Amino acid sequence: MIATPILLLCLWQAASVSGLVDRRFWPAPTDIGVAFVENIESGVLISEAAISLRRILTGFACGTALGVVIGLLLGTVRTLRVAFYPIIGALYTVPKIAIIPLLLLLFGLGEAPKLVLISAGVFFIVVISCVAAVTGVSSSYLEPVRTFNASFMQRLCHVVIPAALPELFIAFRLAMGQAVLLTIGIEIIQSSDGLGFMIWNAWELYLTSLMYVGIVFVSLLGVVLQGSVTFVGNRIMPWRRTISNH
Repeated sequence: MIATPILLLCLWQAASVSGLVDRRFWPAPTDIGVAFVENIESGVLISEAAISLRRILTGFACGTALGVVIGLLLGTVRTLRVAFYPIIGALYTVPKIAIIPLLLLLFGLGEAPKLVLISAGVFFIVVISCVAAVTGVSSSYLEPVRTFNASFMQRLCHVVIPAALPELFIAFRLAMGQAVLLTIGIEIIQSSDGLGFMIWNAWELYLTSLMYVGIVFVSLLGVVLQGSVTFVGNRIMPWRRTISNH
């Protein structure tokens, strides 16, 4: 599992050092490692990563909370689902980056358009997955609680949500990846800080090693954040510890 990445890094190092590829555009992994350590020690990488992480987590939390609430409503109330789900499906197909100009017009140049964009990207993944998970709950799970005249909230809390949780955590993991992508994207397009800005600024200044440092760090950050969602899901659902394999 780890042998292939190591082999690729060795080949990259050899190609860069031997001049087989232009070292200005393809710096050796050792050059990138040196730049990584330098930017960690200077505090630049940590400060930019902290800014991006705050945006990622804020957008993820807002989009997930709204997506779960709306998803549960649409999934359990057929009238609402028929009325609003087609609209959500249509809006989901709109590229989120394409609405940045509209968000800038509405919210200005501050943090608001960034957080709205990230939240929107997360929301659509969560709400669509939540509706699918809720409507897919087997009727055999619901029949016993109906027999005992359980209330709507009792059915929701004790049957529907627990049954939908495995699919929801898969959606949360995908949504976290989307939050990372949108955060870096909007920081590249419109920001003066964050990892996305650092990557773009390094490209403009021809600091290719720093640019690769940013790209590698974003990749690692995405893996850690998605892994954290899986970890939490496995702890919440000890009976379903295999959600990471879905």
